[in-house]
Amino acid sequence: MEKELLSAKKVAAIGDMTAFYLLKASIVPDLLVVDNKTKRIPVSDDVIDMLDHESYKTIKVQNPAATLSKELIDLISESLHGTTHVKIVVEGEEDLATLPAILYAPPGSVVVYGQPNEGSVLVDVTPERKLHIEEFMKRMIVEE
Repeated sequence: MEKELLSAKKVAAIGDMTAFYLLKASIVPDLLVVDNKTKRIPVSDDVIDMLDHESYKTIKVQNPAATLSKELIDLISESLHGTTHVKIVVEGEEDLATLPAILYAPPGSVVVYGQPNEGSVLVDVTPERKLHIEEFMKRMIVEE
């Protein structure tokens, strides 16, 4: 993954352990989306300490499990269009944040997310993938 990460326009890391290992490898993603849990269990103090990286502006947001709140989607979009490194701390669950991260990251970016019991998955952001995610998100149920 190193070559793709170093050449990417923007890097978004979704999930605490994914963000932790990238930072541990001295790769500082432009965006972190975390919930201070892994597999629904609180992460260790070592992980919290690593994620409390000086490069990030930290923003907290509510996002219930199995949903994408408008506030989370908007924060991801704003962060990926800005120049500041942002850490979004989700109160609830961040699992679906990969979708808006792919949708709003500029082409040539990468989104890395955790796959439980497997490791990390890297997605190259292409116009085709963005279109696919946009169509998928249009089919999701919207609750007011």
